[in-house]
Amino acid sequence: MDTAQIVQELQFKAVRSSGAGGQHVNKVSTKIELTYDLQNSTAVTDKEKERLLLKLSNRLTKENVLLLQCDDSRSQHKNKDLAIKRFLELIKSALIVPKKRKKTKPSRSAIEKRLNTKKKSALKKANRKKPSLD
Repeated sequence: MDTAQIVQELQFKAVRSSGAGGQHVNKVSTKIELTYDLQNSTAVTDKEKERLLLKLSNRLTKENVLLLQCDDSRSQHKNKDLAIKRFLELIKSALIVPKKRKKTKPSRSAIEKRLNTKKKSALKKANRKKPSLD
């Protein structure tokens, strides 16, 4: 994965932020919408594309386009930087392959210790009962 090439494939759109904010918010487009066409990207390999499609399936559109929005700051440039950072973190975390779990057996002493504690607790509970009159 080449981050510089991925960043070149990003498309940005400036939009007016929603919500309260007075006169300034109604005039200036500070919100950034970042779009990334995953299907037609040349920056990631086919295996990476499959992994991203699988991991980010709930964040992709029907055309396999990733949409991110950022309106945290009043500055369009800061919002653009924040959107790029979030995007790169999202891609990096989606591409991490988890290690396979190695099956292990409990040691003999661990098995014996568990059985001994089970016997002790069973005896403790048996001693709480009323004695029978046989």
